[in-house]
Amino acid sequence: MKRPLLPKYERMMHTLGENIRLARLRRDLSSEQVAERAGISRNTLIKIEKGDEGVAIGMYLRVLIVLGLQNELLQVAKDDELGRKLQDAGLLVKERASKKG
Repeated sequence: MKRPLLPKYERMMHTLGENIRLARLRRDLSSEQVAERAGISRNTLIKIEKGDEGVAIGMYLRVLIVLGLQNELLQVAKDDELGRKLQDAGLLVKERASKKG
């Protein structure tokens, strides 16, 4: 059985879908046009625009490509501040600098 998302993450997905819908409307594209260009069904696009977590990320990417927003996906985890802090916390402090050959 699939575990449901916590409400705050459901809201995040809803916001993502809404942002995609607004981007489509700003470009004056119909849902049929975007779905056809993305190679997906109109029903899948509707799910994406609602932020449905069950839609594969590849389908979200197809829509972003049609909207010219594919590079936005590259921003995910680009500046991984928490990851860097965790990595830095695990580094051993050396007593002296390493020798350079």
